[in-house]
Amino acid sequence: MQQQANTIIKNHMYAAVGAGLIPVPLVDFVAVTGIQLDMLKKLADLYGADFQKNQAKVVISALGGAGIARLAAGMTKVIPVIGSIIGGVTMSILSGASTYAVGEVFKNHFSEGGSFADLNVEKFKEFYKEKFEQGKDLAKEMEEEQKSKGSGNQSTDTSDFDEAIVENVQDTGDKIQQLKELAKLMKDNVITEKEFKKMKKELLG
Repeated sequence: MQQQANTIIKNHMYAAVGAGLIPVPLVDFVAVTGIQLDMLKKLADLYGADFQKNQAKVVISALGGAGIARLAAGMTKVIPVIGSIIGGVTMSILSGASTYAVGEVFKNHFSEGGSFADLNVEKFKEFYKEKFEQGKDLAKEMEEEQKSKGSGNQSTDTSDFDEAIVENVQDTGDKIQQLKELAKLMKDNVITEKEFKKMKKELLG
């Protein structure tokens, strides 16, 4: 079972490294999140755990603030040419590393009979950081392998995870649209700023 879990994590790492090279800010971030959620669903199925999407998102975000780090790297792509190159490489490695670390955390947790509901983030933070550092080296190797092999044995595209990515993009898009509508209501004095902040917090979980 552990070997199967390792294969799931490795395959999703390859996809995350490829998604991290998408030259559009935020799109790469959302794509990687979709890939990680798909990975956790497959790991949950493997270990017989009940997959809880919202809880999975919370844990991914809580483990070391990885989402913020990836977003910051992705935003450097706004800088023409050089920003796209530097940001893409950084995002690619961070995406692969964080996917590896998240996968290792849940593999460890599920193998001990744990579930999404009882995962102690504080307990796994140091473990996550350790695996994240290991993951950076693995992601660098994967990135070089993808560049050198192109259409070789290991797939560099994210086609196997399109459904998970699209689902996460739609979910994110819906929330952005709702935030815009709330902002308009506040601007039109239909709701107060305090009410806007409260509803915004609830919307973003």
